[in-house]
Amino acid sequence: MKLLITGGAGFIGSNFIRYILKKYPARNASHSNAGGPDYHIINLDLLTYAGNPENLKDIESNPNYKFVHGDICDRKLVDSLMPEIDLIVHFAAESHVDRSILNSTDFIRTNIIGTHTLLESAKNNGLKRFHHISTDEVFGSLELNWPSFNEKTPYDPRSPYSASKAASDHLVRTYFHTFGLPITISNCSNNYGPYQFPEKFIPLIITNLLENKKIPLYGDGLNVRDWLYVEDHCAAIDLIIHNGRIGETYCIGGRSEKTNLEIAQKILKLMDRKNDQIEYVADRPGHDKRYSIDFSKIQEKLEWQPQTSFADGLQKTIEWYKNNPSWWKNIKSGEYQKYYAKQYGKNGL
Repeated sequence: MKLLITGGAGFIGSNFIRYILKKYPARNASHSNAGGPDYHIINLDLLTYAGNPENLKDIESNPNYKFVHGDICDRKLVDSLMPEIDLIVHFAAESHVDRSILNSTDFIRTNIIGTHTLLESAKNNGLKRFHHISTDEVFGSLELNWPSFNEKTPYDPRSPYSASKAASDHLVRTYFHTFGLPITISNCSNNYGPYQFPEKFIPLIITNLLENKKIPLYGDGLNVRDWLYVEDHCAAIDLIIHNGRIGETYCIGGRSEKTNLEIAQKILKLMDRKNDQIEYVADRPGHDKRYSIDFSKIQEKLEWQPQTSFADGLQKTIEWYKNNPSWWKNIKSGEYQKYYAKQYGKNGL
């Protein structure tokens, strides 16, 4: 089984690669893999600001892993990889809402044109199996008393980021209906855990506190998100690519709805800090009020549900950032980009 993982040097992609290689280790004389699939992974990543090879430093020497530095919009490169691939798991995306508000161009290019390039190549190289990673943000914003998003919720994106992801979802579905490409899609809630880029909400709070800085909170801090520990997300994707029904979409949630203020206060308490370290800042334009996922379909059809409570996941996440200061300090300082620009060239860095 040969997998092409796009964006595998990013947060969720790197966790997924590590999850798969741990669950399905390479067959050798001392380990038969219990008869399971023997995965060979190609990780295609351009190493833009959020892609960091340090995320996979511990598996660089794994015989079943190969890194390819490149752009999903590069059709020639993608076509050169596709003949040896059985399954594509497409994580690569620009994903930070604030950045999409400041400049949406990269979001249109990567999330729409990049997805189209992969789909065309998959179609023209033997209808390769294609799993597309999407987000709950394509569904828009919920009021506090509205029912949760599910697979039948109409799309209503409200930022350039979510609009670009919505467009990519629609493209993936058209390649199933029009060309018979064997696809599945998953829409997940907010992920958190190890290796998450420190501009994101939870690692930003943790790392700012470790640096004795204030933690910024948009508006009144009462926007609600459903939080999913990244390893639980990886387990759900694993089930979908093995047992999911072709052409179907699966919503993946964490059953952990929290306001941003609650999250900040929980982290402050766990890190023995005071609430006066919160700094309220002007709200984000078009800030969605609430996201919530009804994951009953994947629970009923594939027997998946999150295994990590928010309390346990948050504690593990805090400990990881405490124990890996060089990782996040190099990112916050920009040193990681300087180092990998020398190794891989300026493209993407």
